[in-house]
Amino acid sequence: ISVSDGPPTHRWKTLQSTGSTNIPSLVHSKAKEAPRRAAERTRNFIILDSELPVLCVDTTAPLSKELRQKYNVRSMPIRKDDEVQITRGQYKSQQLAKVISVYRKRWVIYVERVQREKANGTTVPVGISASKVEISKLKLDKDRRAILERKDRSKKRTDKGKITEEEAMAAE
Repeated sequence: ISVSDGPPTHRWKTLQSTGSTNIPSLVHSKAKEAPRRAAERTRNFIILDSELPVLCVDTTAPLSKELRQKYNVRSMPIRKDDEVQITRGQYKSQQLAKVISVYRKRWVIYVERVQREKANGTTVPVGISASKVEISKLKLDKDRRAILERKDRSKKRTDKGKITEEEAMAAE
């Protein structure tokens, strides 16, 4: 397809869809538009590595009193296979429930036995905010233990990176 010198009869690609500040490019057919659109949609759903710590902070829940005393840590990021107790809202209960999945992009967690029925009769899990639950049992692994060590409040670090006078004299 060629572009004539006359008035444009084709569509202009908008700046909003690309996020670009360049001059809008011409889109001559749907064949050229489709791959770009698919790539843009894919880019929307990719979570950048730099965003992940922010999302983890938003999916953090307080620990139960027993775990708080044991580890001297107030809260932890929730992960799959933790056991939680729902403390607020419609689904509040005294029972422990296992976390099925953590949807960090939506800032919700999905828990066993917390479902609702749709109009067509199928059941779907209900997303619960991480701040409305309390972690009662942690699934521990190497990385999780490292987080607990780092966040332990009983280890007072008042001399963070500071060198005493004796160490300075010894170094000279």
